[in-house]
Amino acid sequence: MPEPLSPAIGIAVLHLFFQVDPDVDTLAIVDSVKQCQADDHQVVSFAVLGHKADIGFMALGKDLWRLRRLQSDLCRTGLVLVDSYVSMTEASEYTTGMPQEMIDARLYPNLPPKGMRAICFYPMSKRRGLGGGEANWYSLPFEDRTKLMQEHGASGRKWAGKVSQMITGSTGFDDFEWAVTLFAHDPADLKHTVYSMRFDEASAVYAEFGTFVTGMVADIEELCSELC
Repeated sequence: MPEPLSPAIGIAVLHLFFQVDPDVDTLAIVDSVKQCQADDHQVVSFAVLGHKADIGFMALGKDLWRLRRLQSDLCRTGLVLVDSYVSMTEASEYTTGMPQEMIDARLYPNLPPKGMRAICFYPMSKRRGLGGGEANWYSLPFEDRTKLMQEHGASGRKWAGKVSQMITGSTGFDDFEWAVTLFAHDPADLKHTVYSMRFDEASAVYAEFGTFVTGMVADIEELCSELC
C-alpha cells in the first residue's frame, strides 16, 4: 500500500452502501472486514431497509489509503457499490469550554454503541441563501450561531441513553457539510429524535437534509448469512 495519509486531528469516516449480487463471495466479504479491523480501523456493518441498498458499512480510521483498500476489497467480492459518503470526525467551533474527554469522544469514537442495533444515516448542510430574504447561517454573528447550537445540543441531550449521535464534518469532502449517524436501542427513537429536534431554530430555519438511510447493525458473519 502507499504511505499512509492521515489527518493531524481526528479520523476519517467512510460510509459505503452496496447492493448484493447473486454471485457475491460471502467469505471474501467477511475477510475484507476482518482484515480492516485487524489494521486498527473500525468497521460497523448493517443491513439496509428499503431499495437504496442492501448492506452498509461505516468504516473509521486514521489512514485514508486503508479505507480505500476496504472499498476496493468489498467491490471485488461481488457487492455493487451504489452510494457512499466521505467525512471526518471533528470538534466543532462551538465546543469551546467542553471537557477534553467529551471532545476526545467526538474525535476518536468507539462504535457501535453497545446494544444500539438500530442505525440511521443522513447528510445535512446549513442554508446559505444569497439574497431575497433567504436564511443564511453563515451571515449570522458567531455569538448567535453559538446560542442556536447550544439550544440544539440541549434538545439532543434529552435523548441521552436512548440515542447516540455522531456528527462528522464533510465540508470539502462531499456534497453536504456534515454527516449524521444515529444509533438507538428502539428504532422508533430515531424518528422521534429527528422530528423533535427539527423544531429548534438551528434546524427549522437553517438546516437542509439529504437522503436518509436506515438499517440494523449486525456482525458481518450474521449479516452475510442473512442477506447473501
